[in-house]
Amino acid sequence: MASHRRPKQPSRTRVTVLTATAAAAVALTSQAAQADPKPTKKDVKEKVDKLYEEAEHATEKYNGAKEKQEKLEKQIDGLQDKVARGQDELNDLRDGLGSLATAQYRSGGIDPSVQLFLSSDPDDYLDKASALDQLSGKQADSLKKIQAKQRTLAQQRSEASGKLTDLADTRKVLGKKKKEVQGKLAEAQRLLNTLTAQERQKLQEEEQRASRASERAALDAPETKASGGGSTSGGSTATGSGRASSAYSAAQSKLGSPYVYGAQGPSSFDCSGLTSWAFAQAGVKIPRISQDQAKIGTRISSQSDLKVGDLVFFYSDLHHVGFYAGNGQILHAPKPGTVVRYESINNMPYMYGVRV
Repeated sequence: MASHRRPKQPSRTRVTVLTATAAAAVALTSQAAQADPKPTKKDVKEKVDKLYEEAEHATEKYNGAKEKQEKLEKQIDGLQDKVARGQDELNDLRDGLGSLATAQYRSGGIDPSVQLFLSSDPDDYLDKASALDQLSGKQADSLKKIQAKQRTLAQQRSEASGKLTDLADTRKVLGKKKKEVQGKLAEAQRLLNTLTAQERQKLQEEEQRASRASERAALDAPETKASGGGSTSGGSTATGSGRASSAYSAAQSKLGSPYVYGAQGPSSFDCSGLTSWAFAQAGVKIPRISQDQAKIGTRISSQSDLKVGDLVFFYSDLHHVGFYAGNGQILHAPKPGTVVRYESINNMPYMYGVRV
């Protein structure tokens, strides 16, 4: 006869274990499917380049705040010096009027108008025309000088106070922009650290090869006449002016110097730091930040009209600047982690040039 015994059922404990194991396996499979794949070298480079662009934009804002801070500090120092000198002059005027009062006292009594001044502020008193009739010519002249000096000092103190408030606000902006730059740079470095050492080395080698190619294109281009004859679609190799040539030569002497945000030489630079430093070596003072540099000189819209030494500006907000190097190349301080080098003008969105 066939057996009709029921198969043995698994225990409750065993069912629980099997269920938990299956659930864990499903969860791990789901997590693996949802996990982002390791970013490629190309992806990392694109993200890092974007962060560097944002960092440079913030750097120019930082440079602007820093320049404003330095100007305010100089203005405040000047005002405080004026106030100190004015206070000394006011004290001398008061001493002179005091000597007059002493002489009057010795001769029989102090003029009521002088006595009033010595005991209170004369402004309200002098505002009353009737009071002027009580003063001798010498006394009136002394009191008017004192009144004018007091008013000048009050204005200067008020102006200094306003600039001190502005300075405090500027320092806050400066600190904020500095943190923003540092944050962008830290994020870029974090992304670079996701690459292997070999991948990072390859990225560096690719940039170096591109820079060498740009340098050859700039330096090996045939010379053209200053009149502009023979210019290529990438611009002429003639220099725009003597001072532009001198500034460009100064910038060339800094090839290989590291990019450092906020730096303006002589051993490290950011983009506008290099251009302002280079023109200073040629005896020409230009503004510190790229947006202000874009407002000077003669604007050159077409790349074909550019000459060596012209300033060239990039991005819609003009936050990057370099020198035109000829044959469609530029010389600039590109971004953090790089050095002063040559690069194709087409690597960034060109806006226009300026001939200083």
